[in-house]
Amino acid sequence: MDSGDEKKDGDLNLFRQAMGGVRPLDHDRAEPWRRKPKPVPLERPGDERPGDELGDTAEEAPEFLEFRRPGIQNRLFRDLQRGVLEPEATLDLHGMRVEDARRALGRFLDQSLRSRRRCVRIIHGKGKGSGGQPIIKQRVNQWLPQRKEVLAFCSAPRWDGGTGAAYVLLSRKWSGV
Repeated sequence: MDSGDEKKDGDLNLFRQAMGGVRPLDHDRAEPWRRKPKPVPLERPGDERPGDELGDTAEEAPEFLEFRRPGIQNRLFRDLQRGVLEPEATLDLHGMRVEDARRALGRFLDQSLRSRRRCVRIIHGKGKGSGGQPIIKQRVNQWLPQRKEVLAFCSAPRWDGGTGAAYVLLSRKWSGV
């Protein structure tokens, strides 16, 4: 052992002797080494997440989706149907659960409106995996007209998803979010 190790042992022994009669102070504080959990905000009634405002009905969706608000020009709607208006963003709802799809759609529409997008595409699928009625397609057909910012929507052209996707025409005059 060299002299440095002996000095460290001597210092340690001196420290222990000096602290021999010491006892910890009593305090009501939390131990400093414990991690506190991050606060999680409570959801209050009236706090809505994107998509929560969309309600459900029991009606079945037609094979070709078609909706337009009064005042939408025929030519504009035909351009939407033919794919002349190119989608600026796409949301894929394939394989999602209904609640997840509802929230994703709400967030996507809000984001698209903030970005001032005119036309977007929503892929809802054809319902081959749901064994009968395409559930997400049915819900998208119900949810979109409930948003006043949605001016029109229709099934996409065959080369861009066909009856498994929808083109949505959004208002640029919308000032919410």
